[in-house]
Amino acid sequence: MPCTKTKVSIIAAVKMMLSFEKVFQKYPQGELLAKIFTSTFQAIDPNAIVKKYLQQYPINTHKRIFAFGLGKAAIPMTQSLADEISLTDSLVITKHVSESKWNFGSIIPGNHPIPGSDSLHAGIQAKKFLSQLTKDDLLICLISGGGSALMTAPVISLEDLQSLTSTLLKSGATIHEINTLRKHLDELKGGGLVQFANGAQILSLILSDVVGDSLEIIASGVTVPDSTTIKDASAILEKYNLRGQISDSIFSGLRETLKPDNSLFENVTNQIVGSNNLTLDFACSQISDIWGDNKVKIINKSIQGEASKVGIEIAKQFKDALYTMQRPFCLLAGGETTVTIKGNGKGGRNQELALSTVDELSGLKDVMLISIATDGEDGPTDAAGAVVTGESYQRSKMLGMDVSSYQLRNDAYHFFESLGDLIKTNPTGTNVNDLVFCFAF
Repeated sequence: MPCTKTKVSIIAAVKMMLSFEKVFQKYPQGELLAKIFTSTFQAIDPNAIVKKYLQQYPINTHKRIFAFGLGKAAIPMTQSLADEISLTDSLVITKHVSESKWNFGSIIPGNHPIPGSDSLHAGIQAKKFLSQLTKDDLLICLISGGGSALMTAPVISLEDLQSLTSTLLKSGATIHEINTLRKHLDELKGGGLVQFANGAQILSLILSDVVGDSLEIIASGVTVPDSTTIKDASAILEKYNLRGQISDSIFSGLRETLKPDNSLFENVTNQIVGSNNLTLDFACSQISDIWGDNKVKIINKSIQGEASKVGIEIAKQFKDALYTMQRPFCLLAGGETTVTIKGNGKGGRNQELALSTVDELSGLKDVMLISIATDGEDGPTDAAGAVVTGESYQRSKMLGMDVSSYQLRNDAYHFFESLGDLIKTNPTGTNVNDLVFCFAF
């Protein structure tokens, strides 16, 4: 029997609660932390978000309805749609294909964060799926973060695309820059999916994983007209001095994308249904309910830039707040940083951000900084992020660990692993960027 929507939502809620209880059980305020993080992550549950949208804006049509899910949250988003609407057919492309039974069509995996052979296969299957559409049909797309890598239909070789993506990630390029290049090197990105839909009406429900919620950038805007040009893409390649590092075919392979004035988009609606901003607002309201309105403050909704520098800035604001706010209190920030990799260590942007605050917070009493990726996977690791307290520096020193050496190696994972302060939730099934919580108890 397929899972019903009630069973799916209950199971997801229980798993989330148990996950955070396990993560925070070692800390003095563990029960409170588990409550806050569980409620915050449940607020961005993809299944619930899509269900809420459909309740507010019911889909009333006699057309054939097809569903196309793309991204890390594609399965629960598509499941929610299938619970409410009879689908003619559906295709889901995601990172983790669970063994649960779902009452909709095909689910295939892609590769992330570097596109691979599965991503290439996904692109082929996507075009095949779209080919059955007609102008009398409705295609509902359920888009979330990770879609850019999970599906590709490149106009260059897969090997060249992999080399470009890997080089950009190591160079500290922003997601806006990376996806701008992806759009100009892929048939399905930069609105490209629309031209394969045979004139079908398209509704895209989008879970944003980019700072500023730019529709063009989320999953490289597969159903969104693109305002960037080949000149913009070329400028990014030059900015990071990539000539000689990547194949010349990438420079010559850049293609123009579909623009906002293209008539193909007259029958397309793109709607953001969830985002990092909404998540921060919800977390703020949850903490306010517990401690009071003057006990919580969002200090930045768009953190960007080098993770280590951002971490130091947040830690300094946190230290300043210790003199102006009465305990207990919490500062919140959200967005997505980058890491310019110079060492051969292991980690992700949230762990890197956390590591940069260890010195800054050293010796402070009853403080805690938590940096966490909402998808449960921070960079190429099995950790979602890390926890820093005022005792982290002293504890590492007692173990003979030098913080600066771990920073130089970009080895935050092994630093926090030794302290037992990695956050491991397993993949959460959602993705709305990163969250930073600064608690003073």
